[in-house]
Amino acid sequence: MFEDQQRDAVEALMKADAEFRRLYQKHKELNSKVDNAEIGVLPVDDMTLTSMKKEKLHIKERLQSMWDHRQGQPLH
Repeated sequence: MFEDQQRDAVEALMKADAEFRRLYQKHKELNSKVDNAEIGVLPVDDMTLTSMKKEKLHIKERLQSMWDHRQGQPLH
């Protein structure tokens, strides 16, 4: 996520915004769990996997919204 963004800008936003940082870490954690579930390392049922994917998507959308909102605004 945010692979096409400047790494420094993402890190600056994570330092400036605790909510963004929390959501970013949660997304990273869910991404790892989903990947592990899909390759069979993490045993979960289909309903749980679907739920994790939905939560991951919701977080990604929220992060993107926060990112878009902060563009052009100075970080404090």
